[in-house]
Amino acid sequence: MQTTGLTDFKYMTPTGIQRNCNASFKSPVPSLGASHPSDKDALEQEIEKLKENQLVLDEEIAQLLAEGYSLEELENHIALLHEYNEIKDVGQMLLGRLAVIRGVTTKEIYPEFDLDLND
Repeated sequence: MQTTGLTDFKYMTPTGIQRNCNASFKSPVPSLGASHPSDKDALEQEIEKLKENQLVLDEEIAQLLAEGYSLEELENHIALLHEYNEIKDVGQMLLGRLAVIRGVTTKEIYPEFDLDLND
């Protein structure tokens, strides 16, 4: 089936609308030079807070090392916590799916598995 006429061009730019393909791109992200002084102040304050937080964490690490903990032991403990949290997340997901299948709330399933709602 062969068509003729203007219907073949219905997705083209309408007549009368001019677009300049050579125009520079206008980014929606403001450039760093265009930032306001208040933005700069806020960034400087955030940097100071992060530096203070880093000092607090360094002090906590030093205290743990002084108490006899080794870096390897701390790293292992952190890795075990991550693994625990991942397993717990999977368990929560399974309980949620089971609740959906049964048409009940997750809260109603907890006692069946001897789980505490605060865990």
